[in-house]
Amino acid sequence: MANSIKEQQDILTKLNIHQLNPMQEEAISVIERTPNTILLSPTGTGKTLAFLLPLIKTLDPGNKDVQALILVPSRELAIQIEQVVRSMGSGFKVNAVYGGRPMSKDKIELKHVPAILIGTPGRIADHFSNDRFTKERIKTLILDEFDKSLEDGFETEMRQIINQLPHINKRVLTSATQSLKVPGFVRLDRPTTINYLKENVVSKLEIKAVSSPTKNKLQTLVDLLGHLGNQPGIVFCNLRDSIDQVSRFLEKNNLRHSCFSGGMEQKDRERSLIKFRNGTSQILIATDLASRGLDIPELKFIIHYELPQSAEEFLHRNGRTARVDSKGTAYVLKWEKESLPDFIKNTKVANISKKAVRKAQFWETLFISGGRKDKISKGDIAGLFFKQGKINQDQLGNIELKQDCAFVAVPLTIADELAEKLNNTRLKKKKIRVTVL
Repeated sequence: MANSIKEQQDILTKLNIHQLNPMQEEAISVIERTPNTILLSPTGTGKTLAFLLPLIKTLDPGNKDVQALILVPSRELAIQIEQVVRSMGSGFKVNAVYGGRPMSKDKIELKHVPAILIGTPGRIADHFSNDRFTKERIKTLILDEFDKSLEDGFETEMRQIINQLPHINKRVLTSATQSLKVPGFVRLDRPTTINYLKENVVSKLEIKAVSSPTKNKLQTLVDLLGHLGNQPGIVFCNLRDSIDQVSRFLEKNNLRHSCFSGGMEQKDRERSLIKFRNGTSQILIATDLASRGLDIPELKFIIHYELPQSAEEFLHRNGRTARVDSKGTAYVLKWEKESLPDFIKNTKVANISKKAVRKAQFWETLFISGGRKDKISKGDIAGLFFKQGKINQDQLGNIELKQDCAFVAVPLTIADELAEKLNNTRLKKKKIRVTVL
């Protein structure tokens, strides 16, 4: 027992986490001692770590097969969980598989079978039907954001997958909403439910209504973004076409931003999030795909450019701000003759200054053609930029290290010069390309 506590503390130290929150402590205790668990907790409260810590303890280092399967509704969530597991430094191999990336890449990675396999239902079902690894020794099944998977129509694939797992002895289902109906095929017998959704009743979220004098709300949006200054936030739209329209208008008004929707190529989606995380763009225009399951920092505001179509969408969008103990504001843009739906209540009127202007962009993102598989670390990249790039610590922004590449935030004013200086240099014996993203 003392040894497992020490191992958990070692992992938390690696993740730079000083203390678990009450939900995580309770969830870890319950998951460890019970076969079936439902974990209900708001977005951003740390559910991923709450199920990964007890999962790691169940793994057998001598077992060379897949031991745990984590099913998720989106590619971004699969990538995010994979990154957390890697950061934990447990020594167990992990892989994420999902649609939107070449199947050949999956096959290469799965030749060395991971202890933990994470994936979207469609891609996992494909690997299962082609028997790319044995399923006999998978003992733990985690369905993260389970209700979202059912919303997105994955029930057929999930049924097909779970029916091929005869030896599951531990199931964990997580959700950020109360409306969780668990189908019989999951075989969730007498689960223990941990419910922290009620804890979110005393929210520090403010909801403010912003009236547009015309049906076309684009200029009102620009005025609002200027009023909010240089804070990062998400502008939510209902349709991909709306995202394109908003993007073109922000471009005309010299407002740097990224876009995020299911219609984009996976590579472009990932790069949009990287730029948003590192501050290259402070505005993300997105569909409800961005309302949960994304690894993005705490936000001071979100904007409902188009009104959400249900109370649940409204809740999840708002969950991107005012997380845990933080304050945040959700702005609802409406035409002045438009009525708000019944589920949008207690709004205050926002008075915005039309003359305010957002400051010019500070960061730019550089792409590096080398990553983990080349034995490159974040420290190696920082060393290259300090020694050969001749920059100081304040000029090095966020570094994101991927399997085969990396992304580095640097000041916009020196980005082109740095790319030219560092392109075709060597990093850990590998000749790398460095370009502005």
